[in-house]
Amino acid sequence: MRAPLPRPGRRCLWSLALAAAAALAGCGPPATLKKRSGYWADQSVQASAYNHRVRFLVLHYTSDRAGRALTVLTGPHVSVHYLVGPEPTTRDGAPIVRQLLPEDERAWHAGASSWAGRHHINDTSIGIEIVNLGPIDTPGEPRRWQPYTDAQIRAVIALAHDIVTRYDIKPANVVGHSDIAPQRKIDPGPAFPWHRLYRAGIGAWPNPERVALYARRFADHAPPVAQIQSRLADYGYDLPVSGRLDARTHAVLRAFQMHFRPSGVNGIPDTQTLARLWALDAQYR
Repeated sequence: MRAPLPRPGRRCLWSLALAAAAALAGCGPPATLKKRSGYWADQSVQASAYNHRVRFLVLHYTSDRAGRALTVLTGPHVSVHYLVGPEPTTRDGAPIVRQLLPEDERAWHAGASSWAGRHHINDTSIGIEIVNLGPIDTPGEPRRWQPYTDAQIRAVIALAHDIVTRYDIKPANVVGHSDIAPQRKIDPGPAFPWHRLYRAGIGAWPNPERVALYARRFADHAPPVAQIQSRLADYGYDLPVSGRLDARTHAVLRAFQMHFRPSGVNGIPDTQTLARLWALDAQYR
């Protein structure tokens, strides 16, 4: 009588299972062949001539508190890619921000908008909403603006730096909602620290030496209105050259001042405003 064969041990069975799985995997399609509905997509060869959909980064304030803002931004009418709270919690020392949409989806955050010759900025942008009430109006008192918290701005800097790096967004294309819709919007407002973002490598800011040079030039002889309008349009604002200092031009100037000269937001093309505009145009356009 033959002796019974020895039963394989656990280690042997595990090795056989792994070998079978590897054999099955080897029979499957390569990683570059993707099954779609009714066809296969062969991704083994990639084109090199392309660019990203995302060209602009748009910053907003919510004008609401966090809970209400989240309700609105996850509702049926408006949306945004990211929401930064007033005091973001952290994990391993890094802030946590809410991502409400994938970056490759088109969020409804910009509305009717234009920048640098492009319209419908929702199509080509990523939007960040920052929880902030914006203007605080008290009867009989000057308008105040709610300050942004330090933790909030540190989170915005980390998020924005990552986005502009991954998509190679040019400094002049990091904008506020007021820049792309100056007749409708005022966010993120003059309290937003654009210069702090610039120091962190995000966005544009006029060089002080250039500003001083142009300020001396314009101290006695301001350029004509048509030239001012042309420079604003060259930088990115949607503004026709009419030669008239009309309501639309004042709105664009206020938006420019909120971004680059927040100490004096009045829509008047004074020497310091013009010096900053000419300096920016020379640096970035």
